[in-house]
Amino acid sequence: MLKEQLWMHDSEALWIELDQLAEEGKDVSGLREEVEAILAMGEGTAKEEAAAAFLDKTYALPLKKDVAYAEPSELSAIREEAEGAKDLPAPTGEALYDKVLGAWQARCAGCLLGKPYEGARRRQIVGILKDTNNYPPAFYTATDAEVITRHGWQVERAWIDTVNHMPEDDDTNYTTLSLKLVDKAGRDFTPEDVAMRWLNDLPILHVCTAERVAYRNLVALREPPLSAMARNPYREWIGAQIRGDFFGYINPGRMEKAAEMAWRDASISHVKNGIYGEMMISAMIAAAFCLDDMRAVILEGLKVIPLKSRLRQAVLNALTWPGQGLSWEQALDRVHSLWNEDNQHHWCHTISNAVICVLALLYGQKDLEKTIGIALLAGFDTDCNAATVGSVLGAMVGAKGLPQKWIAPLNDTLYTGVDGYNKVSISGMAKKTLEYLP
Repeated sequence: MLKEQLWMHDSEALWIELDQLAEEGKDVSGLREEVEAILAMGEGTAKEEAAAAFLDKTYALPLKKDVAYAEPSELSAIREEAEGAKDLPAPTGEALYDKVLGAWQARCAGCLLGKPYEGARRRQIVGILKDTNNYPPAFYTATDAEVITRHGWQVERAWIDTVNHMPEDDDTNYTTLSLKLVDKAGRDFTPEDVAMRWLNDLPILHVCTAERVAYRNLVALREPPLSAMARNPYREWIGAQIRGDFFGYINPGRMEKAAEMAWRDASISHVKNGIYGEMMISAMIAAAFCLDDMRAVILEGLKVIPLKSRLRQAVLNALTWPGQGLSWEQALDRVHSLWNEDNQHHWCHTISNAVICVLALLYGQKDLEKTIGIALLAGFDTDCNAATVGSVLGAMVGAKGLPQKWIAPLNDTLYTGVDGYNKVSISGMAKKTLEYLP
């Protein structure tokens, strides 16, 4: 049975490692033949040992001399390479609670919209929605077995007629786990505290890709930051980017502090742009509590990541697309021209998905339905991206600014895989969040 579990074997992601190395700016010439030779070996210990040795060797490769990026993973170096953000005046009292509640609610709503489509391709998502007269989405998708099957997707999913709450999902597991982390270890938690929370409260099969590799490393006593680096082809994937929301929630107007907390969390499983994604989203949420302009929020998020990073370059590029006259559908077409959703590395990478989030927030015009709908229709990691943009928008407009048709179906109920928080009220989590503000 363990042989069937993804992200548990070093040999299964060697092609992904080649893509990752090339994007980082390392010389991959001659490595393809090595990968082919390893994968041609029979299943067993010898194959896994060869794969592990290959990953150890390739991670240590130097960057090519002509690489123009400056992408450190250490916090002090990141700050030296970033513009830096200044604190903003934040709301207080009932206004702050309304925004915190809105962030929790809209995160859950976006996640629920995208959850049944996770893994589907854009053509399947668009096809199902059009054939159910719900394009662009005006509500969650209900089960239509004939349509879903015709488009080659799975009927046994969390469609709206099968749930009356926000079911467990890794996106909301991490938000909940961050709350528990700060509750147990305080605002000055360390990366080691994050690691202990995972090991104590979140089963390994409830985490994916980079997180599962990091989990394996932690069990093998590879402590942070080695837990992020060792044999981890997924080290710049989206996993950290979906973990930073809570640090924005508890630092309204304090983008640098939100980003610092996000770094402490991300550094146990990710490097470079994988870390920057979490830092940027956390800072954007912190800014969204204080600003009413989405473009300004995105720019605040960019201030906490390196000026010469691939993530910043890609986001700045996407920010120009509305001014070029592109509709939101044309903008999504451009995303698909830059990244191939049939390439697993592109599908799950931080940068491709961060650009989708930025576009959904820009074109969504502070409307929850439009925003999470665009995030869904982009394809790629649908539940992660719709949850993330929901979080940012919810923090900006507050619970009172969210349409009830998207919030009421949640029935104020969230299920998680986090020990002690298996079934909680969303409003209760928002109230508890206020306990951890500075």
